[in-house]
Amino acid sequence: MRYYTSNNTLFIRGSFRAASTGISGGIRSVSTLINHTIPEGEDPADPEKMLDRVIAAGGLERNYFGLTTAVTTSRTCVLQYDFMTVFISAGIGGGATVPGTGINILIVSSQGMEDAALLETIMVAAEAKAEALHAAGLALTGTPADGVIAACEGEGDVCHGSAGRTTEAGRRIREAVLHGISEALLLSNADVSGDRTAFFVFSRFRGEHWVEWNPENCPYYPCHFEGQSCDYCYCPFYPCHDESLGEWTESSGGSRVWNCARCLLLHEPEVAAYLKKFPKASRQELMQRATKRNGS
Repeated sequence: MRYYTSNNTLFIRGSFRAASTGISGGIRSVSTLINHTIPEGEDPADPEKMLDRVIAAGGLERNYFGLTTAVTTSRTCVLQYDFMTVFISAGIGGGATVPGTGINILIVSSQGMEDAALLETIMVAAEAKAEALHAAGLALTGTPADGVIAACEGEGDVCHGSAGRTTEAGRRIREAVLHGISEALLLSNADVSGDRTAFFVFSRFRGEHWVEWNPENCPYYPCHFEGQSCDYCYCPFYPCHDESLGEWTESSGGSRVWNCARCLLLHEPEVAAYLKKFPKASRQELMQRATKRNGS
């Protein structure tokens, strides 16, 4: 999986088995997931054709699941909990500082999931959303504009047959949505500018907790070398499973996890700048660029 934002749209690319409650939803194999922001004041007569145009403008195949939102793309929250990555855009109300109403949740597992587990993922996400809204003091379980996409890439030997809230998959989904809804609602009401999404990672360092990543004033800089780029501290290609860049290691829980601590690819300033300019560039293209730069 890899993701990027362009033209008011979050694009998530990969080779997915996915289930969607959105426009032309269902369950099937797709190569793209999108969450598209409808500009304020617009009310498209045919949302499906609108999303088709978004896909075509991005130079992509018409093989996708899509959601629409009134929340601006820059106010998306991204949460990574081990093999689960969750994207949330959320806005409630129509006040002067609230950019739209609706809650969209896109969930991607780097481990395989049966179709039944993908459907359970949607159920668990909806339950966690309602729980988070109640905890925020809001007397609602969602809005009519809400949507959920659950997807997996099916990489590795693990395939989850179930994703109920007490399973390994479901527990991670629930915790990410619970934390992400509250953060996304705060972000949608915040007086912020810029195009950087909020990124949270579940950490077990000194106890289990969520940590928001911020490239400014990072206490660990430089973690690789002086002058490194920190724009992609959390790599959009993770887990790439390219053993020239990383390796499999055993986690504290005894499972295999992908470790790319020694990878410097996106810490190279020129390579990071190239990916920001050309967000659809492949990992192989970036590796070739790094090789040419280093003269090898």
